[in-house]
Amino acid sequence: MENKMLEIVNLLCSNMKLDRDKGVAELEKIIPQLDPFSRQRYANKIIELLSDSEGTWEAKHGVLMGSKALIMHLNLEDEGDCDFVLNIKTVAQKLLTHIEDRVRLAAGEVFGALCQRIGPAIYQEMKEMMLKLIQSNLERNVADDDSSRLEQFETEKLVEKLVGSSSVENRANDAVQVFQETAGWKNLETNLRALQCMIEGCGTNFQPFMEEDLLSLVFRTLTHPNRFVRETGFYVCSSLFSCANVDQDVESRDSVSTVNPIYAFGHKFSHYLACGLADDWSQVRLAASVAARSFLLSLPNNGARQLFYPQLLPQMCLNRYYIADGVRIYSQETWRQVAGSAGKELVEQHLGPTVEYYKLATKSDNHAVREAACACIAELASKLSSSAVSPYVDVLLNTLLNCFQDASWPVRDAACLASGNFIQCFPNESKVVMDALYPMFYRNLSDPISSVRHGAASALCNVVRAYGEDALKNVKTYISDGLQNMKNQKAEAENFADLERGPGRIACRRRPRENESDLVFERDLYGCDSYMGRLHRLKSYDSASGREVQPWEMADGCVWLMGELSEIKEALPDIMSLVPLLREAASYHHYAHHVIFLETLCKQIPVLARNLGRKSFKMVLEDFLDAIFYSLGCENSLTSSAATQCLSQIAAFLGPNVLRARVQNYKAEYVKQLESVIYIAPY
Repeated sequence: MENKMLEIVNLLCSNMKLDRDKGVAELEKIIPQLDPFSRQRYANKIIELLSDSEGTWEAKHGVLMGSKALIMHLNLEDEGDCDFVLNIKTVAQKLLTHIEDRVRLAAGEVFGALCQRIGPAIYQEMKEMMLKLIQSNLERNVADDDSSRLEQFETEKLVEKLVGSSSVENRANDAVQVFQETAGWKNLETNLRALQCMIEGCGTNFQPFMEEDLLSLVFRTLTHPNRFVRETGFYVCSSLFSCANVDQDVESRDSVSTVNPIYAFGHKFSHYLACGLADDWSQVRLAASVAARSFLLSLPNNGARQLFYPQLLPQMCLNRYYIADGVRIYSQETWRQVAGSAGKELVEQHLGPTVEYYKLATKSDNHAVREAACACIAELASKLSSSAVSPYVDVLLNTLLNCFQDASWPVRDAACLASGNFIQCFPNESKVVMDALYPMFYRNLSDPISSVRHGAASALCNVVRAYGEDALKNVKTYISDGLQNMKNQKAEAENFADLERGPGRIACRRRPRENESDLVFERDLYGCDSYMGRLHRLKSYDSASGREVQPWEMADGCVWLMGELSEIKEALPDIMSLVPLLREAASYHHYAHHVIFLETLCKQIPVLARNLGRKSFKMVLEDFLDAIFYSLGCENSLTSSAATQCLSQIAAFLGPNVLRARVQNYKAEYVKQLESVIYIAPY
């Protein structure tokens, strides 16, 4: 047994984390088998290793993790074990300020294990020291901290590279903001983690210690300039809520009680949770989402939750559409658990605060928030009753009009789709803004981003559904002009076709280098957590793009629009009349991006076929054959693949023999190419 214990100690002191984890696992297996004398020897060894000032941080980390396993098997009636508790508290307290953050975290976990094994007396004893430690680390004096000064200097250099020509004052302000948000903050984060471990260790027994001095300190961390501190602060709140014992509330279950501190400070908590749910950083949003779920589920029933819904419900709704997967998925599950099947009714009850928050969110510096707000506005139109939304239609439409000018293409796309939904649901109320909306729809229909063009086509289709013949006439004129304008396409065009790679990003132009051709481009892409995406928000799309619409982009949007319109029975005769213009537009191959236009066409031909019906489609089939077979032999793999799938779907729709006969009758040399692809199963 002694050799086994020596082997475990060596594993715990290893420089490799895998070895230390293995040592902890082996220790957990063997501790229940140890006699009191062997356990005492091991406890003494732990104190010796942790007290060694020359020991490595890896050894201290491993031994601290091992001591957690030992603590859970202590005999509190044994004098030796009680001495170990006193010694491990003293040593772990010193290690809370160790230079290595992993050691500080492990020391906090040791205190959590002590609270779990012994009870809240451990926290009561450590409370003053712990709160003082957190308090002292809440502020940072860069002038007195060499490492902080150096880190801020490096941040200023990075910001200067990223923002380029901004003034020195702006760069300095940006650098300070980036530094405050992202740099480490002494021991504050790990101290908060230690507090969280102690709270979780005490469980419901911690409730008497939820006093104003502790909560006011936690509230300060929730508005701290550093995002890591805010994130940890919300996780501490989540632990506090999980410790709330609602069974001790002797007051009415439909009101906020002063017996339970969570109820007593409920409105303060909900205020800070609302701020966290709207934070620019996804990690903070996720932590606040965890805390919000724990807060609401700790309340006894829906009557108690109603008090806090006006502050929390709008943010919870928006986060169900947030671009970060973790936030979005967690928020959707929270909504299911909290609202159940009554989500629609809850939103209608609190529609005023919800609309106000959505309007505010569209002005956020974070483009991912603006995009989610547009999606939420669209949801209001499509899911809520018309009578509930009608008073807010003007406000919401004007909000979407502003988002149409956004520099971020995902926001413009979301605003476009939301506007289409609103017009279809509220056609009479929307008539007053149609003169302003049509140019914006058409601008999105000729956007450099393919998915934006597709979204605009879908929105315009909803406009036609809402306004019928008048809208169809307007749209048909645009399509006719767009297809005919293809003859004016220059051989060399600005390349923006690839900007859609990756959702939730802003696309901006840069100045070309002297040795670059006009076709070369670069992208400044910012994800939902990128700080640079928020340093200098562009005011409008026009200021971000600075380029003319390319005829091929306009024509490409028209093809998407024809596919969408073909779903409307009344529009089919107009679609048939536009096919000759579409054939002519597809015949131009002199420009570099014609393969993208042909790819779109090949994807939409099967859609047109299904919606036109066999009889009508056979009448226009030959108009598409040259474009399809040209695309089939194209070197561009996406275009060639689209043509292959197009032929396969047409063959399945008309029958392979009918298609073969039609192709042979039109141009016999195409038959060999056809036979090589028509038996491929359509996707």
